[in-house]
Amino acid sequence: MKQNRFVITVISIILGLIVGAIVLSIAGYNPRVAYGVMLRGVFSNPKYISWTIIRSTPLILTGISVAFAFKTGLFNIGAEGQFIIGSLVATLVGYFFHLPPIIHPIVAILAGCFAGAIWGGIAGLLKSKFGINEVITTIMLNWTALYFSNFVVFWEPFKRLNRDASERILDTASIQILGQWKTSEAGKAFLKSNSFLRDLLNPPVNFGFIIAILVAILIWHILKNTTLGYQLRAVGYNRDAAEYGGININRNIILSMAIAGAISGLAGATQVLGVSKETAILATMEGYGFDGIAVSLIAASNPLGCIPAALLFGGLKYGGSKLQPTIGAPIEVINITIGVIILFVAMPKLIELIISMKGRKRGVKIEDSK
Repeated sequence: MKQNRFVITVISIILGLIVGAIVLSIAGYNPRVAYGVMLRGVFSNPKYISWTIIRSTPLILTGISVAFAFKTGLFNIGAEGQFIIGSLVATLVGYFFHLPPIIHPIVAILAGCFAGAIWGGIAGLLKSKFGINEVITTIMLNWTALYFSNFVVFWEPFKRLNRDASERILDTASIQILGQWKTSEAGKAFLKSNSFLRDLLNPPVNFGFIIAILVAILIWHILKNTTLGYQLRAVGYNRDAAEYGGININRNIILSMAIAGAISGLAGATQVLGVSKETAILATMEGYGFDGIAVSLIAASNPLGCIPAALLFGGLKYGGSKLQPTIGAPIEVINITIGVIILFVAMPKLIELIISMKGRKRGVKIEDSK
């Protein structure tokens, strides 16, 4: 079953790239040239690799958040709002709290996780107590989070002067790798003589990617090897059977959404502490949570699978951003490609039909040759 799922995912990616090539051809661009630009835009420079990883990191975490809820029978569309709340609270802690360098980012990350857990737990509570579908509540909570974040950023002690953004976090709260060293005289002198490291560390490289990998392993372990994971999966597979077996359904629904919210809150916290260092006033959603849904689908709701799925997603997005300035091709082609990949991943029966048809044709050929 897992092998079939992997084959379906690979075929879906190939079909998505083929459709993207067809769209490029219709638009008058050479697909080989365009895909070559994308590959060079990701792998031709250490700086591009760093940026791809940075762009992919929040998608790993929001993908795990959605995947975790999927595994427990819930649809967490609220990863976007949980991401926003996590980033806002992490920024507040990162700016207003004065703590030692190692302690400060840990407290800010935990605060972001806790805020995301509360935001996700609200949807779980409403579902368990009143039967309100989590899809509806999480969508509403997304917009509530966005406007609440803007409201807090406009708070006078928190808003930066003449900027549509909050004050920047203190240096002690940053999780950037060698952040202060890179701006020191010794760091500048060393990087000047080492072009590879200079390009690799020039972007805001941070510990977020390492944290995301550890979280993926942890969530996979919880779901696969713990009593808690067994109970959550049992509720997802069959609630009536789980209740008959003595599992507290309402408690597990709330817990599942709270854990999913905490993971998305962690994504927001690492993004602020490692990359942006501020919370901006948002006119619309940034899309990290919604892209996490796509990552989860590509990964077949496997926490570990979210790592390569997010890197693929981030690579397509970042490499695709080089198309327009390089050859003039519209970046929307990448969104079409990603959309087609998700479409085919969501239709495994169609892929299985295509595979079976090819198998039948091979069988006919063999019989004819006999």
